[in-house]
Amino acid sequence: METALKDLERVPWRELQDSTGAATAIPSLLTAITSGDEETAVDALALLRQRICQYGFVVDQATAATVPFLWELAQLPQVACRVQILRLLKNIADARQWESTAMAYPKLLNRRENYVGWEREARRAVRDHHGTLQRLLAEPDKEVVQATRELASALTD
Repeated sequence: METALKDLERVPWRELQDSTGAATAIPSLLTAITSGDEETAVDALALLRQRICQYGFVVDQATAATVPFLWELAQLPQVACRVQILRLLKNIADARQWESTAMAYPKLLNRRENYVGWEREARRAVRDHHGTLQRLLAEPDKEVVQATRELASALTD
């Protein structure tokens, strides 16, 4: 399978943080999503979601680096959880937890960890691949098309 996953080793995962610490598990979770086994893929995506978009709205440093791989997987018909991947991308595009909190507590902007910046980078990473939407809207799978429409709506807001 020719995917962006071949570039996983180019990302310095050990230097990036996810919700659990070093983001070293992300490559294996992304690879598991391509397994072809629906249960394995769904379980791996659930674990990945906890690491990069916890609670569906809290992103971490590794989120932006993970997004291009999610876009790639969402386009592969053999991936069993494409709808869930598109919903995760929408959650990332909608994420404003840190930004909203920093407006109320500006001291957050002075922290060593740049949570607001990570959130903005993650949203930008989703938007940078918006060209993929047209291809996904042409899919025969109606659930994929609906999830793509929802994501497209989030990207136009």
